[in-house]
Amino acid sequence: MPLDVQLVSAEDDLYIGPAEFISTQTVEGSIGIMPGHTPILAQLPAGEVKIVNGGADHKFTIDGGFLTVKDDKVIILAEPETGETS
Repeated sequence: MPLDVQLVSAEDDLYIGPAEFISTQTVEGSIGIMPGHTPILAQLPAGEVKIVNGGADHKFTIDGGFLTVKDDKVIILAEPETGETS
């Protein structure tokens, strides 16, 4: 079962949908999230969020934010720097 992902900012929904894998940086280091990940709440510094779904990589550059994972639902509240980069 895939992750249910919401990557949102105050202005827009940047990505809403399923994902097989998410990778990003937290203020404590790199993190990779797959289905079944333990619950977590983390602060994100400026950097990149990569969401992988169906063989496609969606990359977003952010100016910081927060990430929460619980029961295969991932919510990322972020301030976008430039949106999706590729």
